[in-house]
Amino acid sequence: MNHSFNHYNLQQFYKDLTELHITLSDAQAEQFIQYYEMLIEKNKVMNLTAITDFDEVLMKHFVDSLSLVKAFDLDDAGTEVSLIDIGTGAGFPGIPIKIAFPRLKVTLMDSLNKRVDFLNEVIGTLKLDGIDAIHGRAEDFAKPEQLREKYDLCVSRAVANLSVLSEYCLPYVKVGGKFISYKSEKVAEELQEAEHAIDILGGKVEDQIAFTLPDSDIYRNLVVIDKISETPLKYPRKAGTASKKPLK
Repeated sequence: MNHSFNHYNLQQFYKDLTELHITLSDAQAEQFIQYYEMLIEKNKVMNLTAITDFDEVLMKHFVDSLSLVKAFDLDDAGTEVSLIDIGTGAGFPGIPIKIAFPRLKVTLMDSLNKRVDFLNEVIGTLKLDGIDAIHGRAEDFAKPEQLREKYDLCVSRAVANLSVLSEYCLPYVKVGGKFISYKSEKVAEELQEAEHAIDILGGKVEDQIAFTLPDSDIYRNLVVIDKISETPLKYPRKAGTASKKPLK
């Protein structure tokens, strides 16, 4: 298993994770390296990430994904905690979270079949248990007989306006659960515009955590939305509507 340790320097990664109070076993560190290698390999034939430098992937994809701990205590989260990552793309933030906190039950959702094939490959190669990847749009699986209101936590690093994202994500969250959106910019205005939509969808903005990633000037924002009542059944609206006509 240890083939890769020799030519990768993980010191900075370990240091950054210490700042997030995350400690990895050798096996987990190895999984991150394998994931990196698979990402770079697959990236040659399909567009998964514009960031390919090892240290940059560690910081801008892995550490960034794991910064969720600033908003949600994943250490406390036992096997019973379920998380869905909507618009996961190449697996961010869901796979790094699963590697670091293996007891979580994780669902990855993406609308592109080729990406889902890649995610399944990663899950298989890394021998991750209690995680599955679903091909589909957020609107497709939010029906009551499917995954509606089944998760304690929904996360998304997808680039979309917060009111649009809330319509995709909040229907998946149980009452009492949370939707946490990863944002890179200052979100005050976006939050204000999304407040009514969040309210309609059964959510309430609980917190907004602004920080820079460890040892960097990369600005991040985690918007924490509590699910306080069930989402009305008419949401999410049919495919494409949310982004064309965001809830006001």
